[in-house]
Formats: sequence, C-alpha cells, structure tokens
Amino acid sequence: LQIFAEMVSLRLQKRLAASVLGCGKRKIWLDPNETNEISNANSRQNIRKLVADGFIIRKPAIVHSRARVRVRDAAKRKGRHMGIGKRRGTANARMPTKVLWMRRQRVLRRLLRKYRDEKKIDRHQYHDLYMKSKGNVFKNKRVLMEYIHKIKGDEARAKAAELSQKQKKPRATAPAS
Repeated sequence: LQIFAEMVSLRLQKRLAASVLGCGKRKIWLDPNETNEISNANSRQNIRKLVADGFIIRKPAIVHSRARVRVRDAAKRKGRHMGIGKRRGTANARMPTKVLWMRRQRVLRRLLRKYRDEKKIDRHQYHDLYMKSKGNVFKNKRVLMEYIHKIKGDEARAKAAELSQKQKKPRATAPAS
C-alpha cells in the first residue's frame, strides 16, 4: 500500500495561471488539496474556471513597510541622526552658500520694494539701501529694518534741528565800520 501520493507536476498550470492572471509565477497559489483537479486543467479556459472556483489564487503583493522609515524621518526633522558622523558632503554641498545668499537678497529686496511702494523711503534711499544690501551690509531683514528706522530718526532729528534754528530770531549785529 502506497501511503504518500506521487507529486504531480503543475508547472504548465502555474505558467498558464500566471499568464491568465497577469502576474508572475511566484504570485500563483495552487490549492494543495485539489492537485488532481488542477492537473487535469490544460487550457486557459480550464484555468479561468479553477480561478473562479478558488482553486487557483493570485497571492497578494508582499508588503514593504515604510513605518520604520517614517519614524526615522520624523526623528531627522527633530535633528536626530544628523551629527558629524552622518555627514558625507561638505557644508557647501549640503546647503550652498549661494542659495543662502539668494534667499537673503530676495528677502531684503522684497522689503525695500515694499517700503518704497508704501512711501516709507524715497527712491534715493531705496537705491542707496539696495546697493548696501548687495554689498553684504545687512545680515538679515531685522538688521535692515533697524537701519531704516535709524536713518529715518536721524532725518527727523536733523529736520527738527533745522526748523528750530530758523525759528530762533537772528541777533542784531553791530554794523561793521
């Protein structure tokens, strides 16, 4: 009496099933309890019937989880895993100084344009400040704003001093003889 049944080759059925289901052979599952039924199927039509009966199933795609990647990215946003030992490029390759310069210039020029349009500075002051910002005088927007406030304050004081000088009565001087 033979206890174990001889393994039937189901290579043809697996290949046909892969073709019918539009996937690779590794994604095909053949029901081990229905090997005799499956081995009789020798056409695509028969394979389709077996798929409908559930004897042949397309296995789901293997999951490649990104959960660990998300956790690591969240940590990186907090600044973890970014120390000296993790850096491969130079500081300039990682964040080019040119990009920082361009950002800074755009911020400063945007502010100057806004102030000129709002009549907070005249066109002469605008040009002077524009050239100063191009010449790397202002480190950031705050420094530029403070400088503008300072020159406006100086101008106001000068104007007030000039006005007070005019208001003072000129002293009578003795005629030169």
